[in-house]
Amino acid sequence: MTRKKVKLAFITNDSARKATFKKRKKGLMKKVSELSTLCGIDACAIILSPYDSQPEIWPSPLGVQRVLSQFKKMPEMEQSKKMMNQHSFLRQRIAKGNEQLEKQRKDNREREMTQVMFQGLTGRSLHGLNILDLNDIGYLIDQHLRDIHKRVDTLNKMVAHSQAAAPELLSTGESSQQADGGGFEMKVDATRKQQCFMDLMSPPENVAFGGEDMILPFGDTNHNSLWSNAYFP
Repeated sequence: MTRKKVKLAFITNDSARKATFKKRKKGLMKKVSELSTLCGIDACAIILSPYDSQPEIWPSPLGVQRVLSQFKKMPEMEQSKKMMNQHSFLRQRIAKGNEQLEKQRKDNREREMTQVMFQGLTGRSLHGLNILDLNDIGYLIDQHLRDIHKRVDTLNKMVAHSQAAAPELLSTGESSQQADGGGFEMKVDATRKQQCFMDLMSPPENVAFGGEDMILPFGDTNHNSLWSNAYFP
């Protein structure tokens, strides 16, 4: 079973908080010991708590003093380079959360405008959209057209390659082609055209429009009324 995600919040229940402290303190000391042994580094740990009269120290008082003295000999800039307190930790988590939120907003905006675009292809009117919606749809259409042109170029190269190999097939069955009046060549051309048509008419969800490098210039994603509800009653 996967471990249940723990909510990072203060435990209000005294007994539960004390039990959690003891369990996690033991795990923290074990991890510090493993880190020092596996990686061959100098490490120490000091834990003060209201549940113990004396601080918890690893590996020993002399070991802690030795690590701290080495740390103090380092330049001041190096000492604080990767140092983190509760305030900086929270700021880092908030910044990461804002980045994820921004990315999700852009993804949702892209899906919404893509759906509106394909609804417009079925004949639905676009009169209910605002200027931001129209700009985003215009960018999507341009991006899709570029991808379609790339696919057409690829298919044309495939057809040209198959045509270059066709003389060999024609030479092996020349007598049969003369007998049926060139029907073999007509069948080959018809098969190529059908395959090209099926590739171009693939469902949109199977086409990776834009790829990972696609960046939609969508409007102010921090605006509260980001999406238009004209197409989503």
